[in-house]
Amino acid sequence: MSSVIRRTTTLGVSIAVMTIVSACDIFSPQDNQQSTKQRVIVEIPENIGGANAVANTTTNAFSLPSASMPLTERLNFSVGNSFFRNPWVTAPSSTTARDGLGPYFNTNACQNCHIKDGRGHLPASDDDNHVSLLVRLSIGPSSDPKHSVLTHPILGEQLQDMAIPGLEPEAKLSFKYQYQTQTLSGDEKVELRKPIAVIENTIYDAPLDNLQTSVRIAPAMIGLGYLAALSNEQILANADPDDLDKDGISGKANTVWNLATQSQDLGRFGWKAGQPNLKQQNASAFSGDMGLTSSIVAHDDCTQSQTDCTSAINGGSPEVSDKILDRVTFYTANLAVPLRRINDETTITAGAEIFQTIGCADCHKVSWQTPEVPDMPWLSNQTIYPFTDLLLHDMGEGLADHRSEFNASGTEWRTAPLWGIGLTSTVNSEFGFLHDGRARNLTEAIVWHGGEAQTSQQAFVNLPANERKQLLAFLNSL
Repeated sequence: MSSVIRRTTTLGVSIAVMTIVSACDIFSPQDNQQSTKQRVIVEIPENIGGANAVANTTTNAFSLPSASMPLTERLNFSVGNSFFRNPWVTAPSSTTARDGLGPYFNTNACQNCHIKDGRGHLPASDDDNHVSLLVRLSIGPSSDPKHSVLTHPILGEQLQDMAIPGLEPEAKLSFKYQYQTQTLSGDEKVELRKPIAVIENTIYDAPLDNLQTSVRIAPAMIGLGYLAALSNEQILANADPDDLDKDGISGKANTVWNLATQSQDLGRFGWKAGQPNLKQQNASAFSGDMGLTSSIVAHDDCTQSQTDCTSAINGGSPEVSDKILDRVTFYTANLAVPLRRINDETTITAGAEIFQTIGCADCHKVSWQTPEVPDMPWLSNQTIYPFTDLLLHDMGEGLADHRSEFNASGTEWRTAPLWGIGLTSTVNSEFGFLHDGRARNLTEAIVWHGGEAQTSQQAFVNLPANERKQLLAFLNSL
């Protein structure tokens, strides 16, 4: 059964469309946990990025500043963009504001990973580089609240496959793939691939026994200031770690270490919500990805065994000044979300309802209201549509990396935001979906979902072909 309440407005702004639907009218779940779930279906407006959304469908769609940002702030945005986009160099250099790269690193510029401020990708061939991804390393979980994992004693917490002149990279990285085929209704076949990182020729003959690895591609950078603005209380209000409502969805918050306050904090950034705020996320990327120190992360990813690394020349202390880090953080907080595109309203509206009815929005929370943001008031009091609850969910064995990160288990991942996802291929023709870039299109990405998302995944698999196309059309409109 279903009842529909529709409201309209003459102002050209979308208002909620509420449909109360019993999930058992749509599909037969694997168990009875979701059989009485009722959902509110929300109509999605064009300006999913609030008053700061931008109208752009070019390769620069993810690189524009918040539309409501005052002109007086554009210089800070441009300076941050410069340090995000341009390469860092080895020390010593006449370019003293941008030197200190390495000794070990994955890339020499943030933009090399976040291509056009969009997603990274797996290598297209054995000869392709790996600069838009990284491989996290560990040998087990840590009981110390200050550390996410037990790091490898020689290779550290992240594999760096590049080095400054005179040093050898930590290892050679390549990939192999496991393939499987999933059949959808209508006998549609989907080939799924899973990347396996192959690490060879390690420095110091580093042992790889019991090594845990996690491949991570760079995510898109849009809308991050909005997500940073949401309060801890807003995020925790959606958590249900013990599944007390018995709906099969048990999102939980990650508890991480805030380096600035030297205390535990709620995690919200990174594939496993391992960072508490944008400034620490950026400082950690400078350190792990480029070997650049800051006041937040005052060390390179060198271990005591890596004597060549610890004794190499540096670019000063810190190599990334507080002023530069603040400007880069400002830039990453103000990359605007593009407007939603609606080229077939009937199809896309139907797809939006299917997306919510089969339970996708149970984790990909449709909308939020930002609170007051004193230092960036243009982000305040905005209704936004990021399609994430910023919580961790068990995604099943298929997506597991078997590597914990603070409270996140080896099967848990933070719900990824979906805004802008339809422009992914426009911004960069090479891209990958999911944490390790395994999915080459949205169908593959959905089919990989398991664990708490298994019921919704099965509903997608069982949808008639035309309804799957409607759902995908909706996602591609975001």
